[in-house]
Amino acid sequence: MGGDNLTFTNEFVLVGLSSDHETQIFLFVVILLVYSFTLVGNLGIIVLVQTDSHLHTPMYFFLTHLSSLEICYVNCTIPQMLAHLLMGHAELSLIRCALQMYVALAMATAEAFLLSVMAYDRFLAICRPLIYATVMRRWHQLQLASTCWVGGFCVAVVCVSITFSHHFCNPCCVNHFICEIPMVLKLACDDTHTTEFIIFVFAAMVIFIPISVILISYVLILLSMFQMRSATGLRKAFSTCGSHLAVVIMFLGGTTFTYLIPESGRSPDTDKQIAVFYVVVTPLLNPIIYTLRNKDVHEAMAKALQRLGFAKKS
Repeated sequence: MGGDNLTFTNEFVLVGLSSDHETQIFLFVVILLVYSFTLVGNLGIIVLVQTDSHLHTPMYFFLTHLSSLEICYVNCTIPQMLAHLLMGHAELSLIRCALQMYVALAMATAEAFLLSVMAYDRFLAICRPLIYATVMRRWHQLQLASTCWVGGFCVAVVCVSITFSHHFCNPCCVNHFICEIPMVLKLACDDTHTTEFIIFVFAAMVIFIPISVILISYVLILLSMFQMRSATGLRKAFSTCGSHLAVVIMFLGGTTFTYLIPESGRSPDTDKQIAVFYVVVTPLLNPIIYTLRNKDVHEAMAKALQRLGFAKKS
C-alpha cells in the first residue's frame, strides 16, 4: 500500500448503538436512568462508609475504592453515549478518543485487580481470622489499593500508546459507542500484528491473574466452610461467593470476549452489545450485589436515615 495514496485522519466517528431515532431516544432514557442510579448507589456507599465508624474495616475500605473506580469509569464513557444518542452522531478528535480510551482502560484494569484483592481479603477474614488483623493493617490496605490504581494506569499507558503509534486513514468510523482498542486498531493503515500481540498479552494478564486469585480464594473459602460443617456458614459463603462471582463473570467475561476471542464468525455488532454489560450494567450491579444482603450496611443506612429524619428509631 503506497503512502502517497493514503489520507491520514485526526478524527473518529462513533457509529453508536443504533441509527434508528426512536430506538436512540428509548436507549437514552434507559441509560440515563441507569447512569443516575449508578452514581447515586456508588456515591451512597462511599458516604456511608466514611460516616459510619462500624464500616471502617478492610472490606469496606476496598468497597469504597471499587465504587470510586465505577464512578470514574461511567463518567468517562456514559455521558458521551448519552450525547451521541441525543444528537444522533458522535465525532471525536484523536486526542479525545485516546484520552477516553486511556481513562476507561485504566479504570477497568484497576477494577479487575481490585476484585481479586477483595476476594483475597475475604479469604483471609474467613479462613485465616487469627492473622487477619495483622496482615490487613491500614498501611497494607493502602498498599494493595494503590497497587491496583497504579497498575491500571501503567497497563493503560502502554496499551494506548502503542495503539496510537499507528496512522489511521479516512474514513475512520468506529463500530462502537466508545473508543475501545480492538475497534480502533482495525482502522490503522499500517501493520498492527505486533501491537495486537502485545495487547493480547496484557489483556490475558489483566483477565486471568485476577480470575485465578478470585477462584482460588473462593474455593478455599468453600472448603473451609465444608470442614467446619456449618450449614449457616456454608449458605452464607455460597451466597456471598455466588453474588461476587456473578459480577466477575459479567465484567471479566465480557472483556475476555472482546479482547481475547478472535472476531471471525460473529456479527460486527456483537462486541457493542457485550460491551453494554460491562460499561453500563456492571457498574450499577456492583453496589447492589455487594450490599444487598449485608447487615452492616443495612444498619448503617438505617442510622443515616434516622439522622436525616426519614426513619423513626425502633
